Amino acid sequence: MPQQTRREAEHEIMVAAPAEDVYRLIAEVENWPRIFPPTVHVDHVERVPQEEVIRIWATAGGVVKNWSSRRALDPEALRIEFRQEVSAPPVAAMGGVWIVEPLSATESRVRLRHDYRAVDDDPQSLAWIDEAVDRNSRSELAALKHNVELSTAADDLLFSFEDTVQVNGSAKDVYDFLNEAHLWSERLPHVATVRLTEDTPGVQTLRMDTRTVDGHTHTTESIRVCFPDELIVYKQTTLPALMTLHTGQWRLVPNADGVAVTSQHTVVVNPEKIAAVLGGDAGVEQARTHIRTALSANSRATLGHAKSYAEGRR
Repeated sequence: MPQQTRREAEHEIMVAAPAEDVYRLIAEVENWPRIFPPTVHVDHVERVPQEEVIRIWATAGGVVKNWSSRRALDPEALRIEFRQEVSAPPVAAMGGVWIVEPLSATESRVRLRHDYRAVDDDPQSLAWIDEAVDRNSRSELAALKHNVELSTAADDLLFSFEDTVQVNGSAKDVYDFLNEAHLWSERLPHVATVRLTEDTPGVQTLRMDTRTVDGHTHTTESIRVCFPDELIVYKQTTLPALMTLHTGQWRLVPNADGVAVTSQHTVVVNPEKIAAVLGGDAGVEQARTHIRTALSANSRATLGHAKSYAEGRR
C-alpha cells in the first residue's frame, strides 16, 4: 500500500502582549468563538491536568466542519500540541502545535504548525486542505493578535449578559420552539423573515430580518449548533454595524418546576461605527446600553413566546 502524502505548513505572527497572556487565550478554549473567526463552538469531552479532548465546530471553505482533537498543554514551555482524534472528510489526519515565544516583556511571537493528510490521498482534497489550512491559520493568527492586543487596550468593548425565565413545562417543548427557527416569522412578532438550512443534523444556518423598535429591519446570519433539549449555541456571521462579534446560547436546565431557560450573549462593540449609528456625542457606554437593550428585548420576547408555547402543551 503506497504511503500517503503528508503535508506540513507553518504560519507565525508578532503580538504586542506578554507571552503568558497569549498562551492563556489559546489554552482556554471557551475563548475561541470570540477570538477565532472560523470557530463557532468548542466543548470538552475529556479533561485532566495538561491534557484534554475537545470538540470543535468551525467553518472551513465556507462549510461547517466538526472534529475532535486531543491536546497536550505545556504552560511552562508555552506550547500546545494538538492531534485530531476524529477528522472530518476530506481530512484523513491533522495535527500540529502552537508555540508562543517571548520576545520581550510586552511582545511575543506565535508560531502555528500543521501536518495533515487527505482521504485516499486525493490531489483535489489535498489542494482544498492546503487552502483551508492557509486561510484559517492566517485568519486565526490575525484574530489572535487583534483580540489579545484589544483586550489589553479596551476591556470595555467586550461584555456579556443573560436573561432567564422559568417555564412550567418540558425542556423538550422549549427546545423544539427554539430549534424550529424556520417558524419564527409566524411565532415571533419581531422576526420579519427567516431562512433556515440544516444540511447536517444539528448544524443550522439561520438568516433573519429582524424588526427594530423604530420600524426598520436589519439582516443577521448565524451558524447554530444544537444539542437536543439542552443547548443551542450560535455565532453571528453577518452582524449589525455596532458589533464586531456576537455569540450566544440558549441554555435549558430542568428543575423541580419545569425548566429554567437562559439566553446568553457575548458582544464586542465596534467603536468605529458608534458615531454613525448613535450620533457624534455617543461613546462606548451608550453603545453597550443600546446593544444590550435591543438584544435583551428580542431575547425576552423569544423566551416569553417559548414559555407560552411549552406551558400551553402541558
